[in-house]
Order: sequence, then C-alpha cells, then structure tokens
Amino acid sequence: MKKTAEFAEFADRHLLLKARSGRVTEQWLAVSETHLKTAVEFLGAGTLLHTIDVERIQEYALWLAQQPVKRGKGAKRPTLSRATQRKYLNTLSNLFARAMAEGCVAPGFNPVALMMEKPTANPQEAKWLEPHEAALILESARTWNPKRENLALPCAHPLIGTSLLTGGREKEILGLEVEDLSFDRRTVTFRPNEHRRLKTLTSHRTVPIHPQLEGILREYVFGGRGPISGLLFPATRVPKDAKVRIEPKMITDWRKSLDAIAQRAGWKEGEIRSKMFRHTYCAARLQTLDNGAPISVYTVAKELGHGGDAMVRRVYGHLGAIRHRSEHVEFRVEDHIKSVKGYAERVRKLAQ
Repeated sequence: MKKTAEFAEFADRHLLLKARSGRVTEQWLAVSETHLKTAVEFLGAGTLLHTIDVERIQEYALWLAQQPVKRGKGAKRPTLSRATQRKYLNTLSNLFARAMAEGCVAPGFNPVALMMEKPTANPQEAKWLEPHEAALILESARTWNPKRENLALPCAHPLIGTSLLTGGREKEILGLEVEDLSFDRRTVTFRPNEHRRLKTLTSHRTVPIHPQLEGILREYVFGGRGPISGLLFPATRVPKDAKVRIEPKMITDWRKSLDAIAQRAGWKEGEIRSKMFRHTYCAARLQTLDNGAPISVYTVAKELGHGGDAMVRRVYGHLGAIRHRSEHVEFRVEDHIKSVKGYAERVRKLAQ
C-alpha cells in the first residue's frame, strides 16, 4: 500500500475521474453518487479505506436491507429490493477497484468482492403484455385526453407505440430524433447522440418500422403535433413560430402519464411500466413470419440490440396464450374483440 485515503474524499475523486473519462452517462454518475453517499453515511466520511473489512461491509449490507425506498408515501414504504442492494454494493466494489489501482489499499483488497453471500435478485419471469393487452394500452393512449396539465404528454400515443412496436430500451426511445426515422426505407435507427448514449456497441442498429407504427408516426410527425427536427419525443413542446430558440429536453420521467393511461384501461397505478414494452415486443416478434417462415431468434436479438440470442432465449422470449401470427408486429384492438371475453366492453369504455 503506497498511501492512505479517507472514504468520502476518495469517493469524490472516484466520481470525478469517472466523469472525466467520458465513458459514463450523467444518470450513471447521479446514481453512483447516491450509492456512495449512502455508504459514507454508514461507514463514515473519515474512515480510511484500508480499515474497511469484510465484516464491516456485511454490516453495511444488513443495514441496506432495512432502508426504505425513496419513493412512496407514509410509513409503509417498502425496503430496498435485493437487486437494488446489490447495485449499491457493486458501486462500492468499483470504488475499491480504483483504490487498488492507485495504491490506497493492498493488491487484491476488495472487501465487497470477498463477501461470501451477497444479495441477489429473486429469479422470476419479467412482466410483459399479451397482444390484446398491449392493444388496449395503445388504444387508451390514442383516446386519452388529460384534464390535468401536469399529466399532459402530447406524444403519449406515438411514444407508447414506438416502445411497443420497436422493442427499444426506454432511454433509446426517449432519445430518438426525427432524423432517425426513414419513412422511405421504413426503418428507425438507434444511434448515440447528444441526449443519450447507447448501452452497448451492438445497440447501434436499424430496425423495421412495422405498418401500424408507420401509421402512428406519420400522423404524429406530419400531422402538426410532432417536432420537425431534434428530439422526436421532447419533454416540452416548442411552438413552431417561437421567436426565441428553445432547446427541448429529453423526457426523464413519464410514469404519471403512463399510470393515467393504464388506469383508463383497467390496470392499477404502477402495474404498467415501460420496461414491459420491450419484453412484449420480443414475445410478439418471435411469433411473426419472415418470408413465410418463422423469424429466427438471432434476427429478433439483433433488433433488440444484443450481440447474440442468449438473452432472448433466457430473458425476453415469453410464450403467451394468444399467438398472433403475422408478417409484422401489430397490436390492434379490432383483432381481439371477438376472441377475448369482455374485450369489446373495455374498448367501448375507452371511447367514452
């Protein structure tokens, strides 16, 4: 060990160097800062890194398991999930890796990595939507007319449509620009830009615009509701006749709008989240045809931005009760009115 370092001071340096590297996003830095501030709160700002042993980290892990989540109301807020606890520990482990590199702890000294038992997420199938459920969410978004200004999201319908019908990750969708669309080639391209980076190298990809999505986006882009350039789904709507240039920002949180749309269709608050749309697309895409033959798993994986098909087989490939065979992914309410009991009534209520 070449030198000593106090925990809080080194944590600040660690985050500064991460930011300077240009290899992480602002969101990653913000989350890591929260994780490390929490660790400093428990372990002590002036604690020397080389004095933090495995026993102390185990005590920290037990303490983490008792901490309530930030969001929620009243005293009944749930505690941090095991998956979230693991993320806190991973951030701390990454700090110790830098401490080793800079000689602040002995080589191989990483008390987080040396823990025998670490919290892990409970394995369970991810939530997703059957085709008729996805169609109902889309129809709810199409007919939604919010009365509260703080819930208003003019792009809700095309935003949900793009999420359901491309399988893009949430940040990929929210960071799309008008220039990423090609109606001539019927494609949408996910590429890095000033608003957000992409998760992996294979995330830079071009995927097809299915006919249903083409109709939704054409109406949005050319119908006067969407922007003419820049972000496709801006957080603030910029008037086309604005005399002063207003730079629109990327949407960061649209859960209130999503909750309002889902509740109209019969779901409870918090039951529908944007991550489900990626799983829903994959499940539906696996049922489509490619030149008359079932589409390959590898093709679906590439559309999702994966380097191979392992994630599709292990995580994203769900087998539903309703398998809608078609050349394209589509979620249309009219396809399910006769086959799903009570469906027509739910659709009728959305039109009221």
